[in-house]
Amino acid sequence: MRTDLPRRTAILAGSLLLFAALAGASVCVGAQAIAPAEVLRAFTDYTGSSEHLIVRDVRLPRTVLAVCVGAALGTAGALVQTLTRNPLAEPGILGVTGGAAFAITIGASLGLAGSQTSQLLLASAGSVIAAVIVYAVGRTSPLRLVLAGTALSSLIAGVSLGIRLFEPTVFDQYRFWYVGSLAGREQTPFLIPLAVLVLALVGAMFAARPLNALALGDQVAATLGARVLRIRVAVLVLITLLAATATAVAGPIAFVGLIVPHLARRLAPGSIPWMLGYTMVLSPVLMLAADVLSRVLLPTGEVPVAVVTAFLGGPVLIWAVRRYGASAL
Repeated sequence: MRTDLPRRTAILAGSLLLFAALAGASVCVGAQAIAPAEVLRAFTDYTGSSEHLIVRDVRLPRTVLAVCVGAALGTAGALVQTLTRNPLAEPGILGVTGGAAFAITIGASLGLAGSQTSQLLLASAGSVIAAVIVYAVGRTSPLRLVLAGTALSSLIAGVSLGIRLFEPTVFDQYRFWYVGSLAGREQTPFLIPLAVLVLALVGAMFAARPLNALALGDQVAATLGARVLRIRVAVLVLITLLAATATAVAGPIAFVGLIVPHLARRLAPGSIPWMLGYTMVLSPVLMLAADVLSRVLLPTGEVPVAVVTAFLGGPVLIWAVRRYGASAL
């Protein structure tokens, strides 16, 4: 393990450099390209020009949002895969996305989803309620947890679809949230959600070492003195906070919680702390890259970032299925 430390440190340093480069590109690149020198002047010599307004009021908040949402989704995916010992698992299997979608649908039908802030609150509440139901049913084993999440997601997806088909206005409001994009979301008050995400990420780092024991199996972990039930409940709470808040803020963005944990696990085999550390850096890298690409792929407008992550994640999912096969399910 110690012989791997220089290599792992070098990989982490390279990942941080890539992260910094993409964060800079996220502030500079868009429909209106802004030179790095002008970006710097927006913070050191603010004049109120259109370029300075774009940098400070649009692109900087959007970059921060991309970083936090990416880190949250990737870390939630890594925790889910570790907890369920399923390399094909991702946060959506816990009913988080389905619960948020159902809450948005119900809220729109009742006239409660007219603003971005109300949609944020509805999605957060729906995600948390769905996750609590899944935990209550499947808390006894990882397999039951996955089955409960899949069953609940399918049930509420069918009910939501029926409501949207009969009420076109509900569909219109739901469509804005479901697109899975960072564009326009930076105008929503998100200081509280970001604070929740940061605290949950810190909590995930503290949970890394107990998860090292839990990854060996519940019986082995108990033999080593780990409090299995307490660890499992704490990790489930962290997953809910991370995935629910990120989904509520940005909409459903797939594959981030699937792609990055696979890569991080290959970079740091056998070490949950290092795997989570890589995930927290590489997930924002993926989200920033996808967001920058979403701005420049079309000359007439933006592509939702969820479309870009799906395009990148599809081949990875096919590889994962071929690599792990039915034994992972």
